[in-house]
Amino acid sequence: MSTLLGLVAIGMMTRYLGQAQFGWYVTVISFLGFAGILIDFGLIPVTAQMMSEPKFDKTVLFKNLLGFRFVTAFVFFGIIPFLAWLFPYPREVNIAIGFVSLSFLAISMNQVLIGFYQTKLKMHVQVIGEVFGRLVLIAGLFLVITNALGFLPVMGVVTLASLSYTAMLWLNARRYAKTGFAFDAAIWKSISIKMWPIAVSIMFNVVYLKGDVLILSVFRDQVEVGLYGAAYRVIDILAQTAMMIMGVMLPLLAYAWSRKDTKTFQQRYQQSFDVMMMLALPMTVGLMLTANQIMAMIGGREFVASGKPLQILAIAVFGVYLGGVFGHAAVAINKQKQTMWVYMSNAVITLIGYGIFIPRYGMWGAAWMTVFSELYAGIFLFLIIRYYSKTKLSLVVFGKILLATILMGGTVYYYVPTMHVLISIALGGVVYGTVLVVTGGISQSTIREVVRFR
Repeated sequence: MSTLLGLVAIGMMTRYLGQAQFGWYVTVISFLGFAGILIDFGLIPVTAQMMSEPKFDKTVLFKNLLGFRFVTAFVFFGIIPFLAWLFPYPREVNIAIGFVSLSFLAISMNQVLIGFYQTKLKMHVQVIGEVFGRLVLIAGLFLVITNALGFLPVMGVVTLASLSYTAMLWLNARRYAKTGFAFDAAIWKSISIKMWPIAVSIMFNVVYLKGDVLILSVFRDQVEVGLYGAAYRVIDILAQTAMMIMGVMLPLLAYAWSRKDTKTFQQRYQQSFDVMMMLALPMTVGLMLTANQIMAMIGGREFVASGKPLQILAIAVFGVYLGGVFGHAAVAINKQKQTMWVYMSNAVITLIGYGIFIPRYGMWGAAWMTVFSELYAGIFLFLIIRYYSKTKLSLVVFGKILLATILMGGTVYYYVPTMHVLISIALGGVVYGTVLVVTGGISQSTIREVVRFR
């Protein structure tokens, strides 16, 4: 539901704003997203890990994590809007960056709250909050569009949606623990020690995650930024599912590893890989086959051209899910420092690639370098986890997933030209699910466990 609402919101904005003004939207979100990732500090996995360990009182630790996050985010997002005026952006973009920074302050606070819900295994609260925020977004966009209020009110609605999401998470957190800000030097020091390898990695990570759009916005016009950004937003929304799943698995992996329960760790690690591949493979193949129809449906005729870069970026989805499994596993086994070289080398290579290919090939160069960066990170993180955990993954279920994906892909490829894209996707989903169940790729007991309410 969250993914569907996100795609509906993107469709409303692309149709209302058009290519150039949607390019403004992409520039605002990418600029602040670049800054937001820089001060991410990995507080979602750090919170989940620290709250799963017996070192500190949980209530005191939670308040200190909230305090640490608020101070660092407030200082940083207080400076960022002024830096935006140094860039050659349209005046409306600079104004929007000023007040949308409140949205990213709220998103930064969410990092601790989401980590808290992961530890409590209450991720349904986060999903409900996200759905609520997207309902606010769609309702606000409807009012803006029907009254033809323009670009800046659209960005105001985006900010309001993020604030609503954070408010929902904060209010619900009070049901499970006391909320508030606290400063304890020993705890802040422990947070800093735990997070600094992740923070350094993320600072390099941001180069290849957001550098493409920022460099594209300098060398190409806002129309091309809008076309590429529309495709990239679809990938962003789909990638959130990977982070949610591994957010659930991280505290379970950390719990087993910290107590030297190797059998349980092996089970959870294998489970993480199987579930992520169960989503990544059909998502990648399905997007490659239906990208043009999806962008036509979401963005309208103006954004049909976004389908081609989306086909390329679909390959990056597989890399995102791979990196999601092994990046979170690295945090669970306390090997953040050992993964730093992956992010650093990836950033350097990808930045050089952006500098070479984006000026020459525009969004095509950006898309292919994004694919490279995600696969590079996923593959090398896998090798590091295999070396340090001494845990091997079974590929039996992966083989069944691959078979189901091939049959699904064939079905979708055959019916896409003659059916509405949603019908062909639904048909492909039925084929994929049926093959998985028949081959034992997923058991009926697992399905019952997933869908049960208790």
